[in-house]
Amino acid sequence: MRALDAARETCERYLPGLLDALGKYPLDELEKPGSPAIELFRSHGGPALVIPKTYSGLGAGPVEAIETTRALAAVSPSLAVSTTMHHFSVATLFSLADSLQSGGVEWALLEGIVEQNLLVASGFAEGRPGRGILSPTMEARLDDSGKGYRINGSKKPCSLSASMDLLTASVALPAADGTSEMAVLLVPRQTEGLSVHPFWSSWALAGAESDEVRLDDVLVDEQQVMRTELGDSGELDELQTVGFIWFEMLISASYLGVAGALTERVVSGGRGTVSERAGLVTRLESAALLLEGVARMITDGETGNTALAKSLVARYGAQDAIGDAVRQAVELLGGMAFIGSGDVAYLAAASNGLSFHPPSRSAFAEPFIEHVGGKPLRLA
Repeated sequence: MRALDAARETCERYLPGLLDALGKYPLDELEKPGSPAIELFRSHGGPALVIPKTYSGLGAGPVEAIETTRALAAVSPSLAVSTTMHHFSVATLFSLADSLQSGGVEWALLEGIVEQNLLVASGFAEGRPGRGILSPTMEARLDDSGKGYRINGSKKPCSLSASMDLLTASVALPAADGTSEMAVLLVPRQTEGLSVHPFWSSWALAGAESDEVRLDDVLVDEQQVMRTELGDSGELDELQTVGFIWFEMLISASYLGVAGALTERVVSGGRGTVSERAGLVTRLESAALLLEGVARMITDGETGNTALAKSLVARYGAQDAIGDAVRQAVELLGGMAFIGSGDVAYLAAASNGLSFHPPSRSAFAEPFIEHVGGKPLRLA
């Protein structure tokens, strides 16, 4: 299938040999706990994919990131979903480094991620009903030494929990006037007080290592803290907004790749009529074009509050198109394909995951209508 083949070519250009290495394993082995997929991603240089060449990364732009994610998701949905959390986290880091235009901690950290193939997990509010993706998940208090903070809280589910080298997490820091301010923490995996506990019980996307990460009285110093804030009208700040746009784009691309794996089976097998196959591919590629629009928006430097609203419109449009494509593909593949291999049932089940990522449609509705009326989009 032309579009998926093009995505594979992009993946091979940036991460040579990874698709071949993944292809040596059946789908069920790549998708179970303890899957080899994440370590293969690491060993083939995947952590550096979207980090700009300025910071010694591979420099894949947003369009190339979508294509690479799509190709990986067609082989291992869990790998695409879990590594999206890494890419979204490092995108916030290099956006911060660019905005500061300094050779400080962020620059050194990005180069360290590249040189050591480090994986960064996201401890934001993903999966918590009624909470935004960047709402604080951790609580902080000043350490008695006055040189840092003690952090307590947990993130569940937290993808890459077993393989991560660093955890990024949102936290509310206590201010001197009794209020609190939003911040993002960077916590090394080996930090005392950080632990991982079983949480994910579903067989779908079990290879994403989405268990619980707990922080029990973890000490962080000021160098591990990046402060953020809301805009004057309650909108997310630049750092949060850029990260959110990257997240929505790549998580949608992950499920686009899952749907693509089913669609390719229909096309290559000649299932259904020509009109049915054409309709199926058209529906799938409409989702791809929506996400490509978001990618080109980022490339053009359009990453403000209005761009965030556009990215979410694209995400929900893609989500609907992906759902339609999956249902049609499963129907055209037929009962014998469903019975004869667990892959079809698994891919169909995994494709539904996009609807579970924040924000939910109901949470987005009121802020979006206010935005349509001329106000900033408020998701915090």
